[in-house]
This record gives sequence, C-alpha cells and structure tokens, in this order.
Amino acid sequence: MDINAKIYVAGSRGLVGSAIVRKLQAEGYSNILQRTSQELDLRNQVLVDEFFRTERPQYIFLAAAKVGGIHANNTYPAEFIYENLLIQNNVIQGAHQYGARKLMFLGSSCIYPKFAMQPLKEEYLLTGELEPTNESYAIAKIAGIKMCQAYRQQYGDDFISVMPTNLYGINDNFDLANSHVLPALLRKFHEAKETGSTTVTVWGSGKPRREFLYVDDMADACYFLMKNYSDREIVNIGTGSDVTIAELSAMMADVTGFKGEIVYDASKPDGTPVKRLDVSKLSGLGWQAQTSLQNGIEQTYNWFKEHYC
Repeated sequence: MDINAKIYVAGSRGLVGSAIVRKLQAEGYSNILQRTSQELDLRNQVLVDEFFRTERPQYIFLAAAKVGGIHANNTYPAEFIYENLLIQNNVIQGAHQYGARKLMFLGSSCIYPKFAMQPLKEEYLLTGELEPTNESYAIAKIAGIKMCQAYRQQYGDDFISVMPTNLYGINDNFDLANSHVLPALLRKFHEAKETGSTTVTVWGSGKPRREFLYVDDMADACYFLMKNYSDREIVNIGTGSDVTIAELSAMMADVTGFKGEIVYDASKPDGTPVKRLDVSKLSGLGWQAQTSLQNGIEQTYNWFKEHYC
C-alpha cells in the first residue's frame, strides 16, 4: 500500500478496528478514513453507497460487525444474522462498485464445524454442523467469505478473507452480559478482588480449550496480509496454541491478585469443546504472533484499570 493511499477501516472504534488504526499510524499512514456508527450506519445501504461514492477508499479493512459472547449470540440470533449481513453486504458492494483496489474481510473462527478435527484447517469450512449457540453469527460470516470469493471470481476484485481466533486487548468489551469469555473473566476477577469476595463463578465445566490472540498481534497480521496475500482462500490468524478455561481462570486470578476460590457452574453451556486454529498457512507466509497470553492479559488489565476503574 502506498503511504498516501486512502484507507477505510470499517469498525475503527471496535477492538480490532482500533488496533488496525494504531498499526497503520505506527507504519506512517495518515490518510485513514474513520466513521463512528453514529456518523455512518453501515446497515443503511443508501448511506454506505453515498460514503463510497464520495470518499472512494483504495483499501478497506472490514472489521465492523455486531459481536458478542455465548449469551449474546444465544439470546439475539436474529439481530446477529440480520445486522452482520447488512453491514458486510453494503461495504463489500461499495468497495466493488467504486473501484477499491483491495478489501480484507474479517471473519471468525466460529465459522468452522463444532466437531471438526483439531487444529482447525482452512479447508474444514462447510464440512459439518456449526455450534448452535453462535450459528447465526457464523452463517453471516460464512456468507461474507463466499461473497468475497464470488466478487473475485466474477469481477476479479482483490477481496481477501481472514479468520481470527478469539481476540482480546485494548478497547475490548468488558460488559459481563454480552462480552467474550476473556474480558468477562477479567472483569469478574477484578471485581471479586475489589469487593473482597471469596469466590468467583465461571460458566461451564472449565474443560473447553480456547486459543487467544492479543489484538495488536491481530492488527499486525492484517497489515502483513494486506500487503502480501492475494487469493480466494481464507487465512487463519492465531497463535496455534490453546489453554483450558480453567487454566485461563487461574491466570486471571494471578494477574488481578484474586486469592479466593474458583467455582465452575456446569449448568451453563460450554460451547465448542476445543477450538484451536491451524496457522501453518500464515506461518508459511512469514508471520507469527509475538505477544504471550500472560503478557497480553497484563497489558489488557492495565488498560482496563485505567479506563473502567
């Protein structure tokens, strides 16, 4: 990407989008288009078309999405499929119609079948049933992947798709009802320590295994792939290693200084038993994550204390 190229980061206030903006600025890019959801409702086709017609961005990072954890996905499936389809359809069509040079669509590792072999390879897409608790979100993301592939096939558009693992870090959502597991646990353990509680209750059995990637590593990978990758096939982005929820909880207790007991509520859903990405394709292209889980959690906790406490 030319240093003066006009770059649109859709979702620039979110966890991933804000990290991509930080990365671009660190690399010397200054012509970065950012719009809040109040300034530009990406669900509105007319407004999105007007934006692309006026601004004509050359590169697009499509990081905007309606996101949430198990509870949110299970409670609001209609909103998750409807709003995500609207957002991605409008942005991808706008990029095509107004001649963008390249677009990166950010999916999610939940696109893979619930009981697919581990680690999850890119070719496992659409080979089995999805995890029911986030099926609506996953189907929307799969549609985005297929839309990028269709535009590449029919029009020759350089649209690529990447699949990040579970992300966390600066600008995460720490709402206990609607956030993902890591930020929710971080807040739970912090509040337990602050209130002097003797226990923290964690949803599920603690046995599921999850992979976590620090969001600034994710942004670095996106920047790397935008410069170095052009193909219809998706690319996984992750660390290639995982931990159990119980191990993650113990790490949270250590980082926050919580000294009490961790209790597991097995009546709550575990979700997918294991979810770890095969990142050999990305590694083969020359990229690897740099931030350890312990270090990433510590950085996230420091940011949380500064902005939420």
